[in-house]
Amino acid sequence: MVSITLSIPEETRKIMKEFPEINWTHLVRSSIEEKAKKLILRKELLKRFEKEKEFIDWSVDVVRKGRHSK
Repeated sequence: MVSITLSIPEETRKIMKEFPEINWTHLVRSSIEEKAKKLILRKELLKRFEKEKEFIDWSVDVVRKGRHSK
């Protein structure tokens, strides 16, 4: 596992010390992991939408042409 060092304002550190029951390391690690997973999901969804873009453009074009032919 890789380690990182974070800098936080002194005021935030004082607040954290008021709640020693919180595992701050775990909280930060979990937050980073959750955000990373969401970013990967977003990237995969954008790839899927890009693949479907051609079909969507075609279907919009068909509807527009259908409206103009009436």
